[in-house]
Amino acid sequence: MAILGIQGFSELPQHCLALCLVFLAAALAINFLRDVTPRRVSQFIPIPMAMAMAIPFYIGAYFAIDMFVGTAILFVWERLNRKDAEDYAGAVASGLICGDSIWTIPSAVLSIFTINPPICMYFGPSSSG
Repeated sequence: MAILGIQGFSELPQHCLALCLVFLAAALAINFLRDVTPRRVSQFIPIPMAMAMAIPFYIGAYFAIDMFVGTAILFVWERLNRKDAEDYAGAVASGLICGDSIWTIPSAVLSIFTINPPICMYFGPSSSG
């Protein structure tokens, strides 16, 4: 991201920006289609955000755990107050994602100085056999 911010879009791989714009347009079209069709039809149209749920499998387990906890909280919130959950879920999710991103800054600084963070979760095979 730093390279992209400094050197611009020319540093992206070939056709990357075009693909991003195509997928953005497709996501907007699918969301618009879900909004204008009757509920009995729109329930069968996939939600583009659900397709992005595969991202944690590429990024790492910590992000998948964050998304699971957020989904569990939203599930309970919808049961307690459906109206507020529908109105504020996007804003709360954005805030939580931003908050998780804020932790990456101190984590990066700690890794530069080869200091282990105070809490470390590793999901992998154990070293003991």
